[in-house]
Amino acid sequence: MDQLQLVSANKIFGGYQKVYSHESSVLKCKMNFSIFLPPQAEGDVKLPVVYYLSGLTCSEQNFITKSGFQRYAAHHGIIVVGPDTSPRGVKIPGDDESWDFGQSAGFYLDAIRDPWSTNYKMGTYLNKELFELILTAFSNVANPDRIGIMGHSMGGHGALVSTLRNPGLYKSVSAFAPICNPMKCPWGEKAFKGYLGEDKSKWIEWDATELVKKYDGPPLTLLIDQGAGDKFYIEKQLLPENLVEACRSAEVPVILNLRDGYDHSYYYISTFIGEHFDFHAKILKS
Repeated sequence: MDQLQLVSANKIFGGYQKVYSHESSVLKCKMNFSIFLPPQAEGDVKLPVVYYLSGLTCSEQNFITKSGFQRYAAHHGIIVVGPDTSPRGVKIPGDDESWDFGQSAGFYLDAIRDPWSTNYKMGTYLNKELFELILTAFSNVANPDRIGIMGHSMGGHGALVSTLRNPGLYKSVSAFAPICNPMKCPWGEKAFKGYLGEDKSKWIEWDATELVKKYDGPPLTLLIDQGAGDKFYIEKQLLPENLVEACRSAEVPVILNLRDGYDHSYYYISTFIGEHFDFHAKILKS
């Protein structure tokens, strides 16, 4: 724990919601992450871990303050880790000009185009550096064999891609309103062009709809949750049907819950977050 600095700690539902900072060698800056330690962490049993990836414009704060997830994580005895959404304070020219690229919009990928390639390596940060840091720093409570991942919007994209690119690393995966086929939507095209360049063969490596077509890892079920009243769904930014079609052709089990009247917000997430924790608990505790 020497490399971690405690930023905040609040007792909630018998557990503790904490935020730590650390120096990231991958991103070359100081990063925050949240971690919820449920009341069961006081015992001598190792607990499942679920990562939650936030969406565009978010930090590690949005999910822990708006979703109400702690009630369900405490009930199931699940540790929940939430990274930030991009490097912070690296001051690349243009990184704060728009809300859907640069700061708070790292897309959980490894940039290969200058000047982004030096710092914007959220894929490696999440799935290697932070992953290993959590297992080391919290080795007394975190079970390395029972890890899941979920996310919202850009973070839903990150959760799906991280799972499909690293077969077996995450045993369970779910997503709220994920960007399912970024190669085919304006958000994804802008991000991929900026971070990865014009070569679309590089884009395929970070698109869940493309990755699932060649998935050959351990058995996996994708849980996708989508509000039917979500303006970004209506505007074809999210494209869950493309992912479902690809899953069916690849014979990868997928569940798509289309929620009548619900939008893209945390009002929607907080309504169904309990179902997602039930889903992860069933897999991770079986």
